[in-house]
Amino acid sequence: LLKLGGYGIIRVLPICPPPNTTLIYPFMMLALWGIIMTSLIGLRQPDLKALIAYSSVGHMGLVISATLIQTHWGLSGAMLLMIAHGLTSSALFCLANMNYERTHSRALLLLQGAQIIFPLMAAWWIIASLTNMALPPTINFMGELLILTTLMNWCPLTIIITAIGTTLTAAYTLYMLLSTQHGKLPHGLSLPPMMTREHLLLALHMIPLILITMKPNLLF
Repeated sequence: LLKLGGYGIIRVLPICPPPNTTLIYPFMMLALWGIIMTSLIGLRQPDLKALIAYSSVGHMGLVISATLIQTHWGLSGAMLLMIAHGLTSSALFCLANMNYERTHSRALLLLQGAQIIFPLMAAWWIIASLTNMALPPTINFMGELLILTTLMNWCPLTIIITAIGTTLTAAYTLYMLLSTQHGKLPHGLSLPPMMTREHLLLALHMIPLILITMKPNLLF
């Protein structure tokens, strides 16, 4: 739904009257402030699924701010980030649901130490978390780089807010990864092993992401 809304903004804004700066500023500040607020909420979030949801909302703040400027680089970055984060966020939700099916809880406290018994799932967690942090040379990084460049050209002061938002994104993503994969495994849990269909599901998320990263001009 977030990506559908972002795509709607991209299609509707060009047919609207040209927006002046007085109209852009309130929406731009809401979008940029939303990045920081959702990141701060994610840092103190005990619910795994809610943490991933707040991560999606924070990334969409970048998309909205880029589409409001209406430049080629901004629209390209917004489209790249929506496609990349659509795959990354979906993979994280799949991983969260796999943990929930085994522990019947979304609390991070009960999910810690999973890499001891699910080493391959831990590898999927690491790949999804690194793409969520927009680590180079992933397509997430390309999208964020285009958006940050567009925002800085529009107003140099926006680099302060986006830098804080990027740092907080890395912080809560690492917090999520360490909370689910490291630590002492809770006692009394009987956890079934991962199935082939689960690995296939995650591979179908990550393979397109890697292919687009290797050949991004397919989207441009």
